[in-house]
Amino acid sequence: MIRDARVLQPEFVPRDIVHRTQEVNTLSNALEPVMEGNAGETAFLYGPSGTGKTCIAQFVAERLRENVIDINYQYVNCWEDYSRFKTLYRILEGIDRTLDIHRQSTPKDELLERLHAHEGAPYVIILDEVDQLEDKSVLYELYRTRGLTMVLIANQETELFASLNERLTSRLRTAIRIDFDRYSVEELVAILEDRVRWGLREDTVTDGQLELIADAAAGDARVGIEVLRVAARRATQQGLDTISDEVIETSVSEAKSEIRQRNVEKLIEEQRILYEIITEEQEIAPSDLYEQYRERAEEPKSDRMVRNYLQKMQRYNLIKATGENRGRTYVAL
Repeated sequence: MIRDARVLQPEFVPRDIVHRTQEVNTLSNALEPVMEGNAGETAFLYGPSGTGKTCIAQFVAERLRENVIDINYQYVNCWEDYSRFKTLYRILEGIDRTLDIHRQSTPKDELLERLHAHEGAPYVIILDEVDQLEDKSVLYELYRTRGLTMVLIANQETELFASLNERLTSRLRTAIRIDFDRYSVEELVAILEDRVRWGLREDTVTDGQLELIADAAAGDARVGIEVLRVAARRATQQGLDTISDEVIETSVSEAKSEIRQRNVEKLIEEQRILYEIITEEQEIAPSDLYEQYRERAEEPKSDRMVRNYLQKMQRYNLIKATGENRGRTYVAL
């Protein structure tokens, strides 16, 4: 049944993009100066999870590499590489400048000096989940780096700019903004049709079943593709030649559970502490949550950073906030 499992993976970047033509064109125009050996304009992609932000950024960057001989490009997931050191190290890794860098002893400023000393080809860096950076002042330093172009990705504009200082905010306010809305059912069906055509045998799944999957995904392409992947896997394990409606129905909850588990595994230490407290308590008020967090964390972050962590976990459906002001509580999903 499965011809190419790669196209059913969440990190797969297709050769063709459907239903994001305007977003692709806007980002391509922002990066166009790179074609002439210059730095492009800073671009900021924002919108809910599963709306194609990461896919579009990588698609446009890959297309640049196909048309420009001298170009460097690096993808950085700031949820994983959230510290200043990790971010700079990953960026230097993209231009082979990490030789003799020791994570325990190399000063952070030395990493920045190495980046500033780079005089090679134009360098495009994609900073995904950029609101997860612990020290966002690194964005100002990257902004000032000659020949470097930033593509920033986050769920919400306010979550990023709320924690920036005035100097950095004034710089990033001029960034090209690209807003991503959730997909419609019709758009998701078209995306799934491509994945089926590339990854599954012919006549494995019907158009009506793709609509069923798209409806269950509620505008989130990541969920839709995961449901399709789980359904294909289940059908293969059961020795079926086609994917049945029953298989799809049972695959929805499993797919969402697998996505949730991957998101839990991505949590940094501070977020994991908060998530464990909420899970243990089942329902907890912010004041009690912050108090328990400060008791468990070795170096507790500020209340503003904690709120940022909680907002991020809400965006990825790990927790839910109910109530308002003093009546607000957090529950694990």
